[in-house]
Amino acid sequence: MFNTVKTLIESRISTGRYDASRPVSDEAVTELVRLATRAPSAYNFQNWKFITVRSPEAKARLQAVSYGQRQVVDAPVTFIICGTLAAYEGLPQALQPALDAGILQQATVDGWVAQAKDNHVANPQLQRDEAMRSASLAAMTLMFAAQGMGLSTGAMSGFDPAGVAQEFGLADHEIPVILITAGYPAEGNWPQKPRKALDEVMVLA
Repeated sequence: MFNTVKTLIESRISTGRYDASRPVSDEAVTELVRLATRAPSAYNFQNWKFITVRSPEAKARLQAVSYGQRQVVDAPVTFIICGTLAAYEGLPQALQPALDAGILQQATVDGWVAQAKDNHVANPQLQRDEAMRSASLAAMTLMFAAQGMGLSTGAMSGFDPAGVAQEFGLADHEIPVILITAGYPAEGNWPQKPRKALDEVMVLA
């Protein structure tokens, strides 16, 4: 199992060129989002939203607010992964399935809900930080799921957040965090680029 995961990590590339003639099925798109929702989030907030951009009309609108980048048109699907603010408001509903399954007890749920409310209500920066963290974890989970399905992906931060929010009808509490293009690669993509040496980035404490 470890070798499989290791291979996925070491073989993943950031794809910018896609074969526009090869679609990704509805089932695959749905499965990618399902797997992305297995990512962790604080208190199990699940404070994310996924917009799947697939139609030519929607791709054109996304390209217009992504500085004209071609990959959002050529990729069969681009996921707009959003984080949500005020996640504490929906926490009781988010935890209810775990309560029903006997994974959590009512006292634990009540404690988490109270603590999340105390920490987040008057702290918009923390709300935003959690939204960004959760969406980013979901994005990486989706990318590795796609890699395991034989697809390639590209993470994009080059877009106008306000433009994306307007074009795709996001609510005030929904933040577009990252775009993930997905599909089958065309020729001309770079291999995975070398990383910094571990002694530059790892501290032993």
